[in-house]
Amino acid sequence: MKRRAVITGMGVVSSLGRDLNAFWQGLIEGRSGIAPLDRFDPEGLRNINAGQVREFSFEPAAFGLADAPDIATQFLLMAAREALIRAAIAPSEERDPGFGASFATNFGGANSWERYVAGLLVGEVPAAAFEEFAFGRAAEHTCAAFGIGGPCALLSVACASGGAALGVACDMIRLGEAQVALAVGYDALAPTPLSGLSVLRTMTDEMIRPFSADRSGTLFGEGAGALVIEDLEHARERGARPLAEVLGWAENNNAYHVTAPDQGGAGMTRVLRDAIADANIDPRTVDYVNAHGTGTQPHDPAEVQAVKNVLGERAREIPMSSIKAATGHMMGAAGAAEAIATVMAVNEGIVPPTVNYREPDPECDLDHVPNVAREATVGRAISISAGIGGNNSCVVLGALD
Repeated sequence: MKRRAVITGMGVVSSLGRDLNAFWQGLIEGRSGIAPLDRFDPEGLRNINAGQVREFSFEPAAFGLADAPDIATQFLLMAAREALIRAAIAPSEERDPGFGASFATNFGGANSWERYVAGLLVGEVPAAAFEEFAFGRAAEHTCAAFGIGGPCALLSVACASGGAALGVACDMIRLGEAQVALAVGYDALAPTPLSGLSVLRTMTDEMIRPFSADRSGTLFGEGAGALVIEDLEHARERGARPLAEVLGWAENNNAYHVTAPDQGGAGMTRVLRDAIADANIDPRTVDYVNAHGTGTQPHDPAEVQAVKNVLGERAREIPMSSIKAATGHMMGAAGAAEAIATVMAVNEGIVPPTVNYREPDPECDLDHVPNVAREATVGRAISISAGIGGNNSCVVLGALD
């Protein structure tokens, strides 16, 4: 019999603020953290606006480090620490074999890569910057800082990564490989990744408008989302309060196109159907969909069609919103942050809005919660993620019975 996996702590660093409270308050107030980039020169990009984390400070010594790691790793460590504090789990000096972790990123230490290349161009070899770019470096720092000694996974399946990391952490618990697992998605804005995304023309030249008829593309953001996943019995034994249960999850790849979803959202339909089957629930009991909702012309109607395919008439009875116009598309952190927003909706009875929505689209004809948050009873919810290269993931979350 599989063990039950519950969420007992969460932490967020985003363009809306440096912790969970700021993130959630910004969402339900309908604010956006998207503004002109100023950490580096955005000249030449299709759009100079992004969801940049601002007024951010980091103390290396607080995490047992002599020097500051890559900024993406800083976001990760700060979000992870908040999640563990909220779960009332203290860091251990000894590695705990019952404590696992699952990490997700698109670009790893991309800003360290920029420093490394800049050094090479002037005849220097900045070895420390090269080390911080390595994708496994952030996991190394995190496991050392918090005493994680159990199974460890590092995923990079484009923008489906954050949701998949949560699913992998869930499986660590359900299969008895760990009693506690940390799931974290993280990424930081950097010139090279943004240049590539700009060339792919997924980026709008104005403002991101998910599900709105006048949408023209997405805008990117940065930060980290961290969730503590725990065996239900272990949580109860130590007196922790579960925030939600991870009922099921799935991932796949539709192998259709570099950036566009396959026709009719077939890949997203399959991942949604598989996640609901893994959760062993009736799709008619789903109360809310936290959509991937990128604001690109091909993606949004395909995602809407996938939800209709699986939920049937229930799709027209429940809200389906996207938070990307508030935070920017957080890349490897997107699925984790969106899962956190979904858990908050379950706990607070409020669904976050789709901001910047202006014009109804006949192809996106569900309840997209335009611009204003809404009270709603959310017992079960799904969070969908999709990414470049046809990657899809989906997580089913619910209030504890």
